[in-house]
Amino acid sequence: MTLSRDILFWILSLAVALVSWRFLFWGVDMTMPAMAYHLEARALALYLHIGLAPVALAVLPFQFNTRLRKTRPGLHRWLGRIYGAAVLLAGLAGLVLAFYADSGPVAGAGFGLLAVLWLGMTAQAVRLAILRRIAEHRRWMIRSAALTLAAVTLRIYLPLLAMTVGFEIGYLLVAWLSWVPNLVLAEAILMRQAAARRN
Repeated sequence: MTLSRDILFWILSLAVALVSWRFLFWGVDMTMPAMAYHLEARALALYLHIGLAPVALAVLPFQFNTRLRKTRPGLHRWLGRIYGAAVLLAGLAGLVLAFYADSGPVAGAGFGLLAVLWLGMTAQAVRLAILRRIAEHRRWMIRSAALTLAAVTLRIYLPLLAMTVGFEIGYLLVAWLSWVPNLVLAEAILMRQAAARRN
């Protein structure tokens, strides 16, 4: 990453993580009215998702910090465990919530597939780290990070979509737009890195 992209990565990740915890002070009804309907039947899943997904997002910039990885490998491993646990619980909770998305099956499928891929790609990254296959671990972490950053892109796209096509259609679209382009970009980065290694 260049310095400017590094700074943007840190600011967006930490800012969205902090903003996501606003429900702790003002409640879900006031801060996340579009998700408040889950409170009656799926409160545990909702709180796990909105409470722990920001943990994964907040940890992410630290895990991609080259200096931290080199100088504090023990801290990197512990933060990795925190990241993996946060993704596991938030991803499973997100999958439950996706099944009951009141925005319809298309949006539910988008968020559900995001949860499945987030869980699967993070699990693969963790497995490779345990096996000390570090180069492969880093590639899978790029994919996992792209999906974690769906929390950021969702918050960028949704207001724009709501202003142009309305909230209902915007929410349906953002269920896919928040993560598919991220994953495509991650694959493009990985392909470029592979090409650079061959040259």
